[in-house]
Amino acid sequence: MADLKHDSARAAEIADILKALSHATRLMIVARLCDGEANVGELASCLETPQALVSQQLRILRMSGLVEFRRQGGFALYKLAKPHLVDLLHCLERCRSGGD
Repeated sequence: MADLKHDSARAAEIADILKALSHATRLMIVARLCDGEANVGELASCLETPQALVSQQLRILRMSGLVEFRRQGGFALYKLAKPHLVDLLHCLERCRSGGD
């Protein structure tokens, strides 16, 4: 934490990560990807959200560097680009109002 107190560039990078996660659908996508790779159709089905919206939010997550994809059999399979996001989501779950 000492570095963060004195390093505005590092603080800005972390703020960008938090901004990317600050949309409920993007947060849910990242939470699902914590379980492993998925394509847009699988994510849309799991989140009960239209594929177009999932694709739009995946684009934002890709641009932020949090998610990456690979092509396989005509599909794009998405996964977390930063595995430590799993830890962050666990922390956020514990920090929520009324959380344990």
